[in-house]
Amino acid sequence: MKYINIGKLVNTHGIKGEVRIISNFKYKDRVFIPGMKIYIGRDKICEEINSYRHHKIFEMITIKGYNDINQVLKYKGEYVFVNKDDIILNDFEYLDEDIIGLKVFVDDKYMGVVKKIERYNTNNLLVVKGEVKDYLIPYNFDIIKSVNLEKREMNVVNILGLFD
Repeated sequence: MKYINIGKLVNTHGIKGEVRIISNFKYKDRVFIPGMKIYIGRDKICEEINSYRHHKIFEMITIKGYNDINQVLKYKGEYVFVNKDDIILNDFEYLDEDIIGLKVFVDDKYMGVVKKIERYNTNNLLVVKGEVKDYLIPYNFDIIKSVNLEKREMNVVNILGLFD
């Protein structure tokens, strides 16, 4: 089982066992659903989401079988994970964990390896560590021609100035 971090349980909310999770996970709509199994903390304690709602900057959930604040206080400050196999993705949707580490090619020329993904309000950028310098590539499929997870490769369109 491969665990994917989807956020941090930062506090409780009210007295009926609801908790606040801070999450910047890209596919929140696929994991914060009733019935989804989550794994909490270093020991990856398996729990099940009973209900979900979004409130301000928080993902608010209740956990099946917990209906009192005192029952969920033990999870305060813990990270929340899901099993990678439980996340259903469509074509051209990838987890950050899958993209990071891919070799980047432009016209069969090796450019570097994706080191991280920087997220901004309007767009996301891939940080590619080249042999000489780092490159910033827009993370969209107008620029990215193909992704091959088996070969751990990504092919990118050669745009003037992108790799200069």
